[in-house]
Amino acid sequence: MMNYCYECGTELVPRELENEGMVLYCKTCRCFRFPIYSTAVSIIVLDPQKKHILLIQQYGRESNILVAGYINRTENAETAVARELKEEIGLNAVKLHFNRSEFFERSNTLMLNFTCIADSDSLDGLNSKEVDKAQWFTFEQAKAEIRPGSLAERFLLAYLDDIAGTGQEW
Repeated sequence: MMNYCYECGTELVPRELENEGMVLYCKTCRCFRFPIYSTAVSIIVLDPQKKHILLIQQYGRESNILVAGYINRTENAETAVARELKEEIGLNAVKLHFNRSEFFERSNTLMLNFTCIADSDSLDGLNSKEVDKAQWFTFEQAKAEIRPGSLAERFLLAYLDDIAGTGQEW
């Protein structure tokens, strides 16, 4: 939570704002200050046959996570999904679907999770400056291989629960 004004540094105080409830207020700027946080996408990438899920390893860690990245200023979430998949793996997103969102406190980021179908299962376009390793897994393997206790795991398990209940990817 913000404690100080991002414009002038004055300590913020709670103040009633009509139709909003209590909102932090800067007495110096005379402005209400709503929360500021980053926004990012997390992507469950399916191969063209929708039989495998792509998991990656980054930053020297040997645990598997989902492809993810921050949304750039002026960019919408769907464009960020396509851009991140292309930048990190060299694949194009053919179809995508929004799944759910979750706030990730540790990095002050609202994570928007999507599923997308990649145009290919080739990993030849992998950007080794951003991704250490990428591998396709069956749904059951992905469930076992995703980093335990991670936001990526929560997104993946929720997706797998959703398709198990409906029998459809989306």
